[in-house]
Amino acid sequence: EALWDRMDAIERFAADVSHEIKNPLTSLLSAVETAARIKDPEQQKKLVAIIQDDIKRLDRLITDIADASRLDSELSRAKMEPIDLGRLLTKMREMHTATTNGDNVLFEMKLSNETRMVVMGLEDRIIQVLRNLIANAVSFSPPGGTITLKAKSQDSAVVVIVEDEGPGIPEGSENNIFNRFYQERPINEKFGTHSGLGLSISKQIIETHGGWILAENRLSEQGEVMGARFTVQLPAT
Repeated sequence: EALWDRMDAIERFAADVSHEIKNPLTSLLSAVETAARIKDPEQQKKLVAIIQDDIKRLDRLITDIADASRLDSELSRAKMEPIDLGRLLTKMREMHTATTNGDNVLFEMKLSNETRMVVMGLEDRIIQVLRNLIANAVSFSPPGGTITLKAKSQDSAVVVIVEDEGPGIPEGSENNIFNRFYQERPINEKFGTHSGLGLSISKQIIETHGGWILAENRLSEQGEVMGARFTVQLPAT
Protein backbone atom coordinates (compact mmCIF):
# COMPACT_ATOMS: atom_id res chain seq x y z
CA GLU A 1 0.00 0.00 0.00
CA ALA A 2 2.86 2.37 0.85
CA LEU A 3 4.50 1.56 -2.48
CA TRP A 4 1.30 2.28 -4.43
CA ASP A 5 0.86 5.54 -2.52
CA ARG A 6 4.41 6.50 -3.42
CA MET A 7 3.88 5.64 -7.08
CA ASP A 8 0.68 7.71 -7.16
CA ALA A 9 2.56 10.63 -5.61
CA ILE A 10 5.30 10.33 -8.25
CA GLU A 11 2.71 10.28 -11.03
CA ARG A 12 1.00 13.39 -9.65
CA PHE A 13 4.36 15.15 -9.33
CA ALA A 14 5.27 14.21 -12.92
CA ALA A 15 1.92 15.52 -14.17
CA ASP A 16 2.42 18.81 -12.30
CA VAL A 17 5.95 19.15 -13.65
CA SER A 18 4.81 18.46 -17.21
CA HIS A 19 2.10 21.12 -16.95
CA GLU A 20 4.44 23.75 -15.52
CA ILE A 21 7.22 23.15 -18.05
CA LYS A 22 4.83 23.29 -21.02
CA ASN A 23 3.89 26.90 -20.27
CA PRO A 24 7.35 28.47 -20.83
CA LEU A 25 8.08 25.95 -23.61
CA THR A 26 4.95 27.03 -25.50
CA SER A 27 5.87 30.69 -25.09
CA LEU A 28 9.47 29.96 -26.11
CA LEU A 29 8.41 28.05 -29.24
CA SER A 30 6.01 30.81 -30.29
CA ALA A 31 8.68 33.50 -29.83
CA VAL A 32 11.29 31.52 -31.79
CA GLU A 33 8.90 30.81 -34.68
CA THR A 34 7.81 34.45 -34.83
CA ALA A 35 11.39 35.74 -34.69
CA ALA A 36 12.26 33.57 -37.68
CA ARG A 37 9.54 35.23 -39.79
CA ILE A 38 9.76 38.94 -38.97
CA LYS A 39 12.41 41.39 -40.14
CA ASP A 40 11.72 44.37 -37.85
CA PRO A 41 14.77 44.74 -35.54
CA GLU A 42 12.70 46.24 -32.72
CA GLN A 43 10.21 43.37 -32.79
CA GLN A 44 13.08 40.88 -32.91
CA LYS A 45 14.65 42.59 -29.90
CA LYS A 46 11.41 42.20 -27.92
CA LEU A 47 11.14 38.54 -28.91
CA VAL A 48 14.74 37.90 -27.84
CA ALA A 49 13.89 39.36 -24.42
CA ILE A 50 10.89 37.01 -24.17
CA ILE A 51 13.10 34.06 -25.14
CA GLN A 52 15.67 34.99 -22.51
CA ASP A 53 12.97 35.28 -19.82
CA ASP A 54 11.48 31.90 -20.75
CA ILE A 55 14.91 30.23 -20.66
CA LYS A 56 15.58 31.70 -17.21
CA ARG A 57 12.16 30.54 -16.03
CA LEU A 58 12.80 27.02 -17.35
CA ASP A 59 16.19 26.93 -15.66
CA ARG A 60 14.64 28.04 -12.36
CA LEU A 61 11.84 25.48 -12.69
CA ILE A 62 14.21 22.60 -13.46
CA THR A 63 16.52 23.54 -10.58
CA ASP A 64 13.65 23.62 -8.07
CA ILE A 65 12.07 20.45 -9.48
CA ALA A 66 15.39 18.61 -9.14
CA ASP A 67 15.69 19.85 -5.56
CA ALA A 68 12.16 18.68 -4.74
CA SER A 69 12.61 15.28 -6.37
CA ARG A 70 15.75 14.38 -4.43
CA LEU A 71 14.57 15.81 -1.12
CA ASP A 72 12.97 12.61 0.21
CA SER A 73 16.02 10.45 -0.31
CA GLU A 74 18.41 13.09 1.04
CA LEU A 75 16.40 13.68 4.22
CA SER A 76 16.04 9.96 4.88
CA ARG A 77 19.80 9.32 4.60
CA ALA A 78 21.37 12.44 6.10
CA LYS A 79 22.53 12.58 9.70
CA MET A 80 20.83 15.26 11.74
CA GLU A 81 22.84 17.42 14.12
CA PRO A 82 22.01 19.99 16.85
CA ILE A 83 21.09 23.43 15.46
CA ASP A 84 20.93 26.59 17.57
CA LEU A 85 17.98 28.40 15.99
CA GLY A 86 18.61 31.61 17.95
CA ARG A 87 22.11 31.85 16.50
CA LEU A 88 20.86 30.90 13.04
CA LEU A 89 18.14 33.55 13.00
CA THR A 90 20.53 36.23 14.21
CA LYS A 91 22.94 35.37 11.42
CA MET A 92 20.19 35.40 8.80
CA ARG A 93 18.84 38.76 9.97
CA GLU A 94 22.34 40.25 9.74
CA MET A 95 22.77 38.79 6.26
CA HIS A 96 19.45 40.12 4.96
CA THR A 97 19.92 43.52 6.60
CA ALA A 98 23.26 43.82 4.82
CA THR A 99 22.00 42.67 1.42
CA THR A 100 18.43 43.99 1.07
CA ASN A 101 18.93 47.75 1.25
CA GLY A 102 17.34 48.06 -2.17
CA ASP A 103 14.17 46.39 -0.90
CA ASN A 104 13.60 49.22 1.62
CA VAL A 105 12.41 46.95 4.44
CA LEU A 106 13.27 46.85 8.13
CA PHE A 107 14.08 43.75 10.15
CA GLU A 108 13.16 43.27 13.79
CA MET A 109 14.28 40.35 15.94
CA LYS A 110 12.41 39.16 19.03
CA LEU A 111 14.08 36.20 20.72
CA SER A 112 12.79 34.79 24.00
CA ASN A 113 15.02 34.92 27.05
CA GLU A 114 15.68 31.19 26.98
CA THR A 115 19.35 30.49 26.36
CA ARG A 116 18.67 27.20 24.60
CA MET A 117 16.62 26.94 21.40
CA VAL A 118 18.22 23.87 19.87
CA VAL A 119 16.66 21.39 17.45
CA MET A 120 17.99 18.32 15.67
CA GLY A 121 18.14 18.74 11.93
CA LEU A 122 20.02 19.50 8.74
CA GLU A 123 21.26 23.07 8.99
CA ASP A 124 21.37 23.70 5.24
CA ARG A 125 17.75 22.63 4.85
CA ILE A 126 16.53 24.64 7.86
CA ILE A 127 18.35 27.66 6.42
CA GLN A 128 16.61 26.98 3.10
CA VAL A 129 13.21 27.16 4.82
CA LEU A 130 14.01 30.34 6.75
CA ARG A 131 15.52 31.99 3.69
CA ASN A 132 12.40 31.18 1.68
CA LEU A 133 10.06 32.57 4.34
CA ILE A 134 12.11 35.75 4.70
CA ALA A 135 12.37 36.20 0.91
CA ASN A 136 8.60 35.83 0.60
CA ALA A 137 8.10 38.39 3.35
CA VAL A 138 10.47 40.81 1.59
CA SER A 139 8.73 40.40 -1.78
CA PHE A 140 5.28 41.12 -0.31
CA SER A 141 6.37 43.95 2.02
CA PRO A 142 5.45 47.53 1.15
CA PRO A 143 8.24 50.14 0.97
CA GLY A 144 9.40 50.87 4.50
CA GLY A 145 7.57 47.80 5.84
CA THR A 146 8.87 45.80 8.78
CA ILE A 147 9.62 42.07 8.83
CA THR A 148 9.65 40.59 12.32
CA LEU A 149 11.52 37.40 13.20
CA LYS A 150 10.55 35.71 16.46
CA ALA A 151 11.76 32.57 18.21
CA LYS A 152 10.82 31.03 21.53
CA SER A 153 10.85 27.76 23.44
CA GLN A 154 7.40 26.33 24.00
CA ASP A 155 6.91 23.12 25.96
CA SER A 156 9.19 20.61 24.24
CA ALA A 157 9.45 22.56 20.99
CA VAL A 158 11.03 25.62 19.42
CA VAL A 159 8.71 28.01 17.57
CA VAL A 160 9.93 30.38 14.86
CA ILE A 161 7.63 33.10 13.46
CA VAL A 162 8.11 35.32 10.40
CA GLU A 163 5.70 38.25 10.07
CA ASP A 164 5.33 40.93 7.43
CA GLU A 165 3.16 43.99 6.76
CA GLY A 166 2.10 43.01 3.25
CA PRO A 167 -1.38 42.36 1.81
CA GLY A 168 -1.71 39.02 3.59
CA ILE A 169 -2.85 35.64 2.28
CA PRO A 170 -5.97 35.41 0.09
CA GLU A 171 -8.90 34.16 2.15
CA GLY A 172 -9.19 30.38 1.94
CA SER A 173 -5.67 29.91 0.55
CA GLU A 174 -3.87 29.41 3.90
CA ASN A 175 -3.38 25.72 3.09
CA ASN A 176 -3.26 25.97 -0.71
CA ILE A 177 -0.12 28.11 -0.69
CA PHE A 178 1.82 24.99 0.34
CA ASN A 179 0.69 23.12 -2.78
CA ARG A 180 3.21 22.54 -5.56
CA PHE A 181 3.41 25.32 -8.15
CA TYR A 182 0.94 27.54 -6.31
CA GLN A 183 1.30 31.06 -7.70
CA GLU A 184 0.16 34.07 -5.70
CA ARG A 185 2.79 36.74 -6.16
CA PRO A 186 2.95 40.56 -5.75
CA ILE A 187 1.28 42.33 -8.68
CA ASN A 188 4.47 44.28 -9.49
CA GLU A 189 6.67 41.17 -9.57
CA LYS A 190 7.85 39.93 -12.95
CA PHE A 191 5.99 36.79 -14.02
CA GLY A 192 7.97 33.58 -13.64
CA THR A 193 10.38 34.96 -11.02
CA HIS A 194 9.41 32.10 -8.69
CA SER A 195 8.69 28.46 -9.51
CA GLY A 196 5.90 28.02 -6.96
CA LEU A 197 7.78 25.19 -5.23
CA GLY A 198 9.39 27.10 -2.37
CA LEU A 199 6.65 26.71 0.26
CA SER A 200 5.90 23.14 -0.82
CA ILE A 201 9.55 22.19 -0.31
CA SER A 202 9.66 24.10 2.99
CA LYS A 203 6.65 22.17 4.30
CA GLN A 204 8.24 18.87 3.27
CA ILE A 205 11.50 19.76 5.04
CA ILE A 206 9.79 20.83 8.27
CA GLU A 207 7.52 17.77 8.40
CA THR A 208 10.48 15.46 7.80
CA HIS A 209 12.11 17.10 10.82
CA GLY A 210 9.06 16.14 12.87
CA GLY A 211 7.55 19.62 12.92
CA TRP A 212 4.84 21.63 11.22
CA ILE A 213 4.42 24.93 9.39
CA LEU A 214 1.34 27.17 9.46
CA ALA A 215 0.33 30.22 7.41
CA GLU A 216 -2.22 32.78 8.55
CA ASN A 217 -3.05 36.46 8.37
CA ARG A 218 -2.25 38.99 11.07
CA LEU A 219 -5.49 40.74 11.99
CA SER A 220 -6.21 44.01 13.79
CA GLU A 221 -8.82 44.25 16.53
CA GLN A 222 -11.25 45.37 13.83
CA GLY A 223 -10.49 42.26 11.76
CA GLU A 224 -8.47 44.06 9.09
CA VAL A 225 -5.54 42.20 7.52
CA MET A 226 -2.23 43.66 8.69
CA GLY A 227 0.08 41.20 6.95
CA ALA A 228 1.00 37.52 6.86
CA ARG A 229 2.41 35.28 9.55
CA PHE A 230 4.28 32.00 9.06
CA THR A 231 4.83 29.82 12.11
CA VAL A 232 7.28 26.91 12.21
CA GLN A 233 7.44 24.49 15.11
CA LEU A 234 10.23 21.93 15.55
CA PRO A 235 10.90 19.44 18.35
CA ALA A 236 13.50 20.73 20.81
CA THR A 237 16.44 18.60 21.92
